Amino acid sequence: MEGHRDKALEGMVRLIDRAKAAGRLREDFDSSDIVLLHMANAGVVNATGAAAPDAWRRVAALFIQSFEAPARGPLPASPEHDALHKAMLRISPADLTTPEPDTIS
Repeated sequence: MEGHRDKALEGMVRLIDRAKAAGRLREDFDSSDIVLLHMANAGVVNATGAAAPDAWRRVAALFIQSFEAPARGPLPASPEHDALHKAMLRISPADLTTPEPDTIS
């Protein structure tokens, strides 16, 4: 699994570099931004559930458009790699499921 994750990260970094070189991606974007996008989008999917199952599409589009060059202003610093990794490990599959509401019989 670790090997697949490393290979995916390498491919993502190459894609980021190509998009920056083409002038399509803001210069201060880095690979940790993709991780943050996934974490944020998981929160939207969890919160909206079956009530608005496609809400994540709008959030993803908003993020993608905000990543485009030219940048409209500087971003805060990216989180440290180790801190972001620890945050990802805190999220378990159980954290990403919404419990069914109690029903009264």
